[in-house]
Amino acid sequence: MSARWRLALLSSALLYAGPAASDVVHIKAARVLDVESGDMLTNHVIRVVDDRVESISPAPQARLENLLDLGDVTVLPGLIDAHVHLIGDADAQGYGNLAASVPRNTLFGVKNARETLAAGFTAVRNVGAGSFADVALRDAIDAGDVPGPRMRVSGPSVGITGGHCDNNLLPPEAGQFSEGVADGAAEIIKVLRRNKKYGTDLVKFCATGGVLSKGTAIGDQQYTDSEMKALVDESHRRGIKVAAHAHGTQGIIAAIKAGVDSVEHASLIDDEGIRLAVEYGTTLVMDIFVSDYILQGGEAAGFLPESLEKERMVGAAQRDGFRRAHAAGANIAFGTDAGVFPHGKNAQQFSYMVKYGMTELEAIQAATVKGAELLGMDGVGALSPGAYADLIAVKGDPLQDIRTLESPVFVMKGGEIYRSELDQ
Repeated sequence: MSARWRLALLSSALLYAGPAASDVVHIKAARVLDVESGDMLTNHVIRVVDDRVESISPAPQARLENLLDLGDVTVLPGLIDAHVHLIGDADAQGYGNLAASVPRNTLFGVKNARETLAAGFTAVRNVGAGSFADVALRDAIDAGDVPGPRMRVSGPSVGITGGHCDNNLLPPEAGQFSEGVADGAAEIIKVLRRNKKYGTDLVKFCATGGVLSKGTAIGDQQYTDSEMKALVDESHRRGIKVAAHAHGTQGIIAAIKAGVDSVEHASLIDDEGIRLAVEYGTTLVMDIFVSDYILQGGEAAGFLPESLEKERMVGAAQRDGFRRAHAAGANIAFGTDAGVFPHGKNAQQFSYMVKYGMTELEAIQAATVKGAELLGMDGVGALSPGAYADLIAVKGDPLQDIRTLESPVFVMKGGEIYRSELDQ
């Protein structure tokens, strides 16, 4: 499929702005941000060959062939969101989730993937999807059938009967259990092996209750310490990373001690949890933007009243925990829980990360180099020779105004242009 057609899939109003991906293209910009060093390179050219960056160098005096001059913009690597839910409709929460079939939710996923890519996020980690719909979406994107970001996917989330990763919305006569329900080490290992069989890249499990589940207490640890250890050991034995959904203090500590690669949300993390996260090198993925959306628009979207009440309990605490964790030197990757709020708004979290203690560069690094490390994905998260030609451009300087990242004017993934709002 040509780059021209791929761009048309995003929006009929967008016009193709450069040569096809198989050609050599030179991209010139007023500023190029080296996210690893923090250096801002001025008047540089990025040479792209096929889907990779070949070089980044000062713009020559001589005219370059196949030159795409982006003008007065800042170019930086494509962004990475390490906690999204692409499958499903963000506008149908609570009991509204029951109305759509797996095929319908997967088609929502195609739309959500397109909007995520257009927003400048060229790689994501999808943490939880029924019926392996996220595996299908990842494979369709990789095959070039639909536009979207590079994906790491977990498939069905793993959890206890009646826990946050189960479906507790229906009465007992419905006999409904989520696909990832597993109690005890033997069942857990069987589910992990099934998930891997059907193509997942990572494991996501629920260590504590959650905000958006019916009948679960946020602070309650769900899996026992020994169950978590069995889950992590089996996953790591097979080279698979583990993400633990954990709001509650003790569940966070237990998950870190079990050896998880990341703790998601970490809303009620205490000083001991922060100390352990630093000691173990555990990445924290704290979605500190989503609380405002839930409390302001959640009722209209169908969130349960108990979910709104639980969010009132944890929102401010999570932001304070983020501030303390960052100050203590914890490793924090950018993750938003997109899917709880509409996709494409992911970059609105950057300003919250700066508000609660990060510099602009640190927030950008959380969504580039640190995200790439957490995903275990080579060739993303930095602009350097040999990396994928995944890049975005914004007007202005994001090191001075982080909110410029909310409105990218140019998006390239793998050398193909998916968004261009520049005067050519």
